[in-house]
Amino acid sequence: MTQGDTLDMTRRQMKSLRIREPRASDGPQIHRLIDSVGALDTNSLYCNLLQCSHFSATCALAELDGKIVGWMSGYNPPGQPDTLFVWQVCVHSAARGLGVGRRLITSVLERPDGNSMRHVECTITKSNSASWSLFQSVAETLDTDLKSQSHFLRDVHLDGQHESEIRVTIGPFAISPARAAKVA
Repeated sequence: MTQGDTLDMTRRQMKSLRIREPRASDGPQIHRLIDSVGALDTNSLYCNLLQCSHFSATCALAELDGKIVGWMSGYNPPGQPDTLFVWQVCVHSAARGLGVGRRLITSVLERPDGNSMRHVECTITKSNSASWSLFQSVAETLDTDLKSQSHFLRDVHLDGQHESEIRVTIGPFAISPARAAKVA
C-alpha cells in the first residue's frame, strides 16, 4: 500500500480488520508500508523477511480487504521468554487512532505461545507522543502499570545522531479470563 492510497477506515470496517501472524511472502508489502510511513527506521527487506519467518510467532499484521494496514514486529529477548519486546509498530495513516496498534500487540499475547508472557517492553523517544499513548493504552488494556527509565542515551549509545531511547516496561500482568478463553 502506498502513501497515496486512501482507506475509508470506519468503525464498521474495523470489525472486518483481520489480525494474523505474518508469512515470509508478506515481507515486501510490510517493507513498503514501513517505508511509506516515513517516521520509522526502515530496516532491510531481508530483515522484514526474517521477522515474518523466524520471528512470526511474536509479530502481527493487520489486513483490510487483503491490504496490509498495520505491522508489529517483536521478539522474546534472550533469557526472557515471559517478555514481548516490541521492536516496531507501523499503522497506515488512514487507520491511525482506531486501536490497530494495540490490537496488534495484544493479538500476540492472545496466541497460545503468548500465554506465558507477563511483560511487554519497548523503547520510545521522549518526543514520540503517539507511541506513549499506544503503550499507555496497552498497559490499561492489560490492567497493569507502565514504568520507564533511560536506556539508550543520545551521546553514549547513539553517537549523537538520534534522540535518547527510554525503556518502557508494562507488567507484570496476569492472564485474564478473556485471554485465557482465547488461548484455550
